[in-house]
Amino acid sequence: MPLLEISTNTKVDNSLNIAEQASALTADILGKPDSYVMVKIQTEQTLIFAGNNEPAAHVKLKSLGLPEDKTADFSASICAFINEQLDINSARIYIEFVNPERHMWGWDGKTF
Repeated sequence: MPLLEISTNTKVDNSLNIAEQASALTADILGKPDSYVMVKIQTEQTLIFAGNNEPAAHVKLKSLGLPEDKTADFSASICAFINEQLDINSARIYIEFVNPERHMWGWDGKTF
């Protein structure tokens, strides 16, 4: 049920490897099995931040029961990961945290 989406204006040559690592990170920080995690990476997107197109990223972490008191910790972990893997300065990363209601998240022909 967790979804991590990474959109960036940079070219990423090893996106499959990064997606696998991002899946493991997401499972780890949320304390959920990796088998529940979906990762979506969109590269070379039109993305302007602070008036320029220097490397930047928009990230969305969506999960049922997302603990709001841990978003600062999640932000630190995700920004460090993106900085390390994509060489994007954390000051050029926005992260959107989403905690949907169970009936607003579907899977396998039903909702949670």
